[in-house]
Amino acid sequence: MKTGLKTALFILVFGLMLFSIKPVNAQCAQCAATVATNAKSGDTTANGLNKGILYLLAAPYLAVALVGFVWYKKYRRKNVSLNMRDEKLHLN
Repeated sequence: MKTGLKTALFILVFGLMLFSIKPVNAQCAQCAATVATNAKSGDTTANGLNKGILYLLAAPYLAVALVGFVWYKKYRRKNVSLNMRDEKLHLN
């Protein structure tokens, strides 16, 4: 593929993902039913429950990101010197 076509396709897909965002309630069916019943009676625990579930969902992603960052910092090359000869290169 040409570079311009790849860029346009990437922007199109990224734009579609960006504009198709929906609010999410991260609960199982049983938790949702219990929270809905409690919310009707005036309890505000539902907001805290949703935030807690999303917090627990984010923890593994943060752990993987931290391991990746440490790995990158530890194993990237530093002060690499290239020992090139001063001769001209003959390709014949």
